[in-house]
Amino acid sequence: MSDYFIDIEHKGITFGENEISYKEFENCTFTNCDFTNCVFMATTFIDCNFNNCNFNAAKINHTCLRTVFFNKCKISDVNFAMIDKLIFEIHFKDCILDFSKFYALKMKGFTFTNTSLVAVDFMGTDLSEVVFENCDLYRSEFDKAIANKTNFKTSYNYTINPEKTKIKKAIFSLEGVKGLLYKYDIIVK
Repeated sequence: MSDYFIDIEHKGITFGENEISYKEFENCTFTNCDFTNCVFMATTFIDCNFNNCNFNAAKINHTCLRTVFFNKCKISDVNFAMIDKLIFEIHFKDCILDFSKFYALKMKGFTFTNTSLVAVDFMGTDLSEVVFENCDLYRSEFDKAIANKTNFKTSYNYTINPEKTKIKKAIFSLEGVKGLLYKYDIIVK
């Protein structure tokens, strides 16, 4: 089996534990694929799209994600913190990322659209200019993150401590401001 794939569409495949390791995919599309049993080791994805795929609890250590789009994917409990940080760029739309970890990554300008981000770890992450469009950020952790010019305007359920998170020129809705004041135990009506 080849180790390099370009311009290939993968549909309805359930990948085995080591089936995807040490391979490179460029301009490929994955639709209705299951990666839950995969251990991604030294795998590279360049300009790839994942549609309706399942990554729940997949191990993605030492994986390159270079301009990768996830649409309607289940990616709960995945640790992105150990991925290759060179030319790292990912975008999520209509996904479930609950309990995933982005600890200390540089994610400047990334997008999260209509995505569930319940209890996601963004600690120490550079979220500058990220757009969280209509995202549920319930119990997500932002301590020591940089969220300058980040757009939270249409998102909800976040609690961010402005004393522990840089939020200069970040955008919030008036309704969402209560998520910045939670630590003061005050009531906003």
